[in-house]
Formats: sequence, structure tokens, C-alpha cells
Amino acid sequence: MSETFRPENAEQLRDVLAWAASESKRLEIVGSGSKRALGRPVMADHSVELGALAGISLYEPDELVLSAGPSTPLTEIETVLAEKKQQLEFEPPDYGPVLAAASGAAGGAPDKPNPQSGTLGGVLACNLSGPRRVKGGAARDHFLGFTAVSGHGTIFKSGGRVVKNVTGYDLSKLMAGSWGTLAVTTGVTIKVLPAPEKRRTVLLFGGDPALGGRALSMAMNSPYDVSAAAWLSASLAAQSPVDLVSAQKASVAAVRIEGFGPSVAYRCKVLREQLGALGPTEELHSANSIRFWREIRDVMPFAGPGDDRLIWRISVPPAAGPGIVTALAGEDGADAFLDWGGGLVWLAVPPGADAREEPVRAAVGRAGGHATLFRAPAELRGRVPVFQPQEAAKAALTARIKAAFDPAGILNPGRMYAEF
Repeated sequence: MSETFRPENAEQLRDVLAWAASESKRLEIVGSGSKRALGRPVMADHSVELGALAGISLYEPDELVLSAGPSTPLTEIETVLAEKKQQLEFEPPDYGPVLAAASGAAGGAPDKPNPQSGTLGGVLACNLSGPRRVKGGAARDHFLGFTAVSGHGTIFKSGGRVVKNVTGYDLSKLMAGSWGTLAVTTGVTIKVLPAPEKRRTVLLFGGDPALGGRALSMAMNSPYDVSAAAWLSASLAAQSPVDLVSAQKASVAAVRIEGFGPSVAYRCKVLREQLGALGPTEELHSANSIRFWREIRDVMPFAGPGDDRLIWRISVPPAAGPGIVTALAGEDGADAFLDWGGGLVWLAVPPGADAREEPVRAAVGRAGGHATLFRAPAELRGRVPVFQPQEAAKAALTARIKAAFDPAGILNPGRMYAEF
């Protein structure tokens, strides 16, 4: 019979994992459960819920550092940071609405935070980052240190409270993106940064993916310190809750500028003049700018009620993004949009037995990137490789790392690869 363990501290978690390793019992590691539909289905005997390992244990605004339990809600952290006019620079997304949409559940409003948006430990374990990644880096770049319990049932620590204290192996980078398959964190420390005073977004309307990609490239290569750059097809832009975007009935390239008020106003003015050579432009201020980028961050264009399309998350060199959209979207109900200046493609395809894996992998292979099956039924995620298949040498290295941290294979077995 399957059991659910709810450890209240690191020592209790250590005892659970040590027992599981000795008995070869496989465990599913759960924070808030908001990301259970991501990755392959976990093949576990029991589950471990980390809800008690929550709360902010350290916050030093002057030092730009925060420590918290892995199950601390992101909404709690963001509220505390906002009081000091600070933020999580990697702009963690809330995928709850888009993952729920395919099952018929309510999608939620794109301009309001979701109280079930996930936990700090979960977003770090999956290394999830929003539109600001092009400027601020990925979640792993702000992950300073942690304490954790390995698959051996051993408590260990890595990193520190500031970057200069990190010596030896930087295990934070390894843990970020391991999807809970190497160790279970009991506490994490992250870097935070000041929030911008003003946020505006320059919009360029019309044109195909190639023109949109050109606009994003112009903006990213400019000296105007762009903090986000995205492109929406006409069909997706028409669904935007931001009236200035949806009313145009055209595709839109969007570029975000942040910082001090006068500087933001000047940079937007000059950028509009330059992009104006490609088509009509407009500008979003304050609340509308925030609302638009929350829509992009949370993949809300594919979170409409009853939208059961399968979603691929494709990472390629930015110059290749428009070509991926042209090759894979625009017909048979498929659609796509670009983020990260063209380096991130969100592709929705109609339901099917293979999720169009072959053409997706082929296109990504030609571009030199990787594709993740982001939204699909559990049965399909169990058959079709969710993550980019690894070359033999990389697969062997991955297996050795897994064996070093979790030799009995008890942590989230099957979450990333069928073999472990």
C-alpha cells in the first residue's frame, strides 16, 4: 500500500530517505504539487510531501540575500520582497493555469498572481525562468546555496550566502534542473535584486516571424538594456487581455525596457524610432506592461478554456527561433510564439499519438537546440521522450551523476528519463 510521508525537519526527511534506500522503495518528492504534470510520470511506491519545510528563515535586503524552506510559496516570497522594492530577477513563471487548461480546469486571470503558483524549491529544481532571463540570467544563476538530503540518506550542504563564499564544486548549478532526482533540498539561499522603478514595453505590429525576429534582434543588439523580447502571432495577439495588443488584429513584437523613469522614457522613444522603420509602433506603460509580460511568462496564450493542444518548449539560438515557428506552426491548428529574443519557442500542436515529435526533433536538431514536451497527458509523457534525448556520452555522464547522489534510484524515478 502506498504511503505519504510528511517530514517536519531535515532529520525526519533523512530517516525517510535512509529507510527507502535500504528497502529499495521509490519515492515521489512533492512540494505544492503544482509541477506534477511536468516531466515524465514518476514511478514511485510512496510519496514525500515537503509542506512543513517552508518559511523564510533569513532575509537581508541590504545584502540582497534570502534563505527559505523549499516549500515556501513564491507568492509569499514575492510579497516580502516587494515591501523592500526588490524582486526575484529570474522572474519565475506560474504554469498552473496553462497546465490546468488542457484538463478543463479554470485557467485563472493573467493579470493576477495565482495563490497556488508553486514553491521556491520547485522552481529551482526545474530551473524555470521567465522573460527576464535574457538580461538577468536563469534561476540557477541566482541559486547561492542549499542544504539537502541525498539518496544515501545523508544530510549535506553546498554553497553559501554570497557568491564569493562558494568554494569547490558549485552543486547549486547541478541541483537546478535536476527535477528532484539527485537530492531533496531542506533549505535554499538565493540572490535577490532591486526592482525597477518603471516598466514600459515598445510594440511593433505586423509582419511574419522573420520580421518579428529581426525586430527582436535589433532591440537585443541595441544599447538600450532590454529586459525582455517576445513575438506573438496575429491569432495569439488577438487573444491578449491587453486591449492595445488585441485590438490591432496583427502579430506583435514586444520589447520591455526597465529602470529609472527618465531613462526608460528616453530609451523607449529612441527604440520606437528605430523599430518604426519596420512598421507601426505603440507603447505599454506600467500596469499594462506588467500584465502583458505576465501573460508571456505564464504561457497564457495557450491557457484558454478547453485548449487541449499539446505544448512543446523549444530552446534554440535566437536567430533560429523564427524559422522554427515558420516550419512547425501556422497550419492544422498549430501555433507558436517567441520569448527570450527568439531563443525560446512555445509551440502548441493538436492532440496526437506522437505529439509530432519527429518533425519537432528534426527541426530542433537542424537548429542546434533542445525540445521539451511541456504539456501532454501522462500516458503520452510516458511513451514520448519528454526531454531531449541525450547522446551516448552525455547519457553515461548523467547516469554516473545519478548513481553518485542516489545509487538506489529512490528519488523521483522516471521523472526525467525512463532508465532512472
